[in-house]
Amino acid sequence: MRSLPPHTELVEELRGLRRPGLPRLRHCTRDALRRTAEAAGLCAGEDDELEGVERLLAAAVRRLAGGGPLRDERDGDPLARAAAHTFGLFTDRRGVPAADRRKAAAAVYGVSTERFRRSHESEIFAELASAALAVAREAADPDGTGEPAPDGRRPPVTDSGAPPPDPPSGPPVPPHVAARISVRTCPIELVRDADILVSPENVYLEMSKIFRPTVSAALRRSAAVRNAAGEIVDDVLPRELRTWLRAHGRPGLPVRPGTVVPTSPGALGAHGVRRIHHAAVSTPVGDGDRYHVAPAVLAEAVQASFALARSERAALSLPMTTLCFPLLGAGRGGLPVVTAARWLLWAVRRELREDTTWSVIIVTTRPQHTDAVRAANSHP
Repeated sequence: MRSLPPHTELVEELRGLRRPGLPRLRHCTRDALRRTAEAAGLCAGEDDELEGVERLLAAAVRRLAGGGPLRDERDGDPLARAAAHTFGLFTDRRGVPAADRRKAAAAVYGVSTERFRRSHESEIFAELASAALAVAREAADPDGTGEPAPDGRRPPVTDSGAPPPDPPSGPPVPPHVAARISVRTCPIELVRDADILVSPENVYLEMSKIFRPTVSAALRRSAAVRNAAGEIVDDVLPRELRTWLRAHGRPGLPVRPGTVVPTSPGALGAHGVRRIHHAAVSTPVGDGDRYHVAPAVLAEAVQASFALARSERAALSLPMTTLCFPLLGAGRGGLPVVTAARWLLWAVRRELREDTTWSVIIVTTRPQHTDAVRAANSHP
């Protein structure tokens, strides 16, 4: 694969391209964009570099959207939609003036153009640069299997830009892998033999209100430290998430879908739980009353949770061997249960093939969902 440019160079070139736009791309600095497009196989040299850079940006936005085609719809990923508006990538928007493109991007988040410029726009440049580099790396799949590489790349998309309806098929599931996956019908906070519990969160890492009937709320309630009267004196998980967001410069800003952030177990530590992993899998859309979950994000979150678990096991000297996942994306995320189960199981199997030191528990609270997970687990 051709040498890829640093992320910072791509960000600066995207920042410089925002105002002139794609019609004036030939007048902009584009060395890093060209090198990335060449590495992705989207152009071969000077003759087609402008077209290749445009194809690269479109592919990067599709990746931010979870692999789907470019559509400006309310239930689409807001980061991807705003990025597409910023650079005029939607149909018939290529030549729109910079001020109108920024206004349309700000409208995706429901904020003023000035607030968008100060808070959201830099994030879009950074995330689009990361996605472009990932597109280039995916194009260089060295083993030809079509499966994501261990660095968390997303599964490939079809020629139309749409994601495959099911996870990419892999090799047969070895018996030693299937034997390390168990499925249970119970609330996740009642699991007593898992070292790590995974909590699905939105990309702002804001846990559910403590009274809601969600996995996030259940773990928040159970981890909270209470006094003798039953009053909460330390809302442990949200407090630690806020600390993480401040330390990483993200308060009030979203993280990339698929990001996993660790916290202590709070009061759940008394039941043998050692860590809580918060998986940012859902993106608020519209007025924030609905969420979007791209199925491929589940695979990224599973991979990130396993990588984090291995790192914490070594760094914290904790004898951890078991992760517990709920059915990510199938609650308020809106994914069909069968889709969520297949992507989750596919990603878990991939990790267990590579690392035989772990086992996984998958929990649901509804018997019909348990049946769907078990059916997916028996699916090759």
